[in-house]
Amino acid sequence: MRRTTSLPRRLSVAATTMLVGALTWAGCTGGPDVVPAPESSATASVAASATPTSAVPVLLADGSAEDNLPFFAQVMESVWAVDQSYQGRPYIDALVAAGFPKADMELTQDRTTVDNPADAIQFSVRWQGECLVGQVGPSTPTPTAVVLPEVPGGSCLIGQTRPIDW
Repeated sequence: MRRTTSLPRRLSVAATTMLVGALTWAGCTGGPDVVPAPESSATASVAASATPTSAVPVLLADGSAEDNLPFFAQVMESVWAVDQSYQGRPYIDALVAAGFPKADMELTQDRTTVDNPADAIQFSVRWQGECLVGQVGPSTPTPTAVVLPEVPGGSCLIGQTRPIDW
């Protein structure tokens, strides 16, 4: 009888392999202009149990958007881990506290025009001609972070965004 591996198991193995590769790559980055990541108690316990050669992602002031994606994702996931927030302000506040410039951020609405919770919210940081974009929400099973090109006009998100005036 032939044994097959289910698709979810193969995806789980592939995801684990990619995560290990990303963590290994993140441990190789660094430089003189770095800002340490804010750590929650959950992050601190994970970092303490990691092998001595692994490093926590940091903000690379002179790095590209791709270089800073692991740090951006870590900040986003730290907010998600606390309360699985579907509101944008905690993400913006955490990114500002981590060293990303508030003036270069955009945020979509938390609620629809009929005052229902949005299915997903997006937030972004313009970084050296590219965009670090995060998405969370009830329709997004896990937080997602990507690097995308700026849209024409120099913004990162398409459509009406929310003022970041706090």
